[in-house]
This record gives sequence, structure tokens and C-alpha cells, in this order.
Amino acid sequence: MAKAKQVLGNNCCIAGNVPTSLMATGTPKAVKEYCKKLIETCGKGGGYILAGGAQVDNGKPENIRAMLEAAFEYGVYKK
Repeated sequence: MAKAKQVLGNNCCIAGNVPTSLMATGTPKAVKEYCKKLIETCGKGGGYILAGGAQVDNGKPENIRAMLEAAFEYGVYKK
């Protein structure tokens, strides 16, 4: 994702890359940390949408909540 942001970041929006395996088998803490790193890496200057790498319908509910919490906590653009 970092390479995608570097190459495409000024021209188009990128989204995703939260692994389905992490959502299904990881801990809420691991999900939140992974999402934080994605937001810090790909969210600089805008143009990043935090989303699953594929479908998240098999993700643990607590992990989906952790992903949403990370988006609200770390995904806010500051003026």
C-alpha cells in the first residue's frame, strides 16, 4: 500500500488492504494497530479509504469494531 500511495497518491484515491485473515483470526488490538499503520502511511494528504482487503463478512464482530474505532481515532484529517 505504501508503494501504491507513492505512485498513485497524487492522482487517485486508494482503498483497502486490511487482510481478511487478520479480521477473521486476529485480535482487536492487532487490527487496530494494523489500521493505524495503514492510515499513517497511506492517509497523508488524503486519498485513502480504510477498508478490508477483500470481504469482511467472516470477520469477528469485535475486529470490525476495532477497524471502525481506528478509522475514527486515527483517520481524522486535521486542518
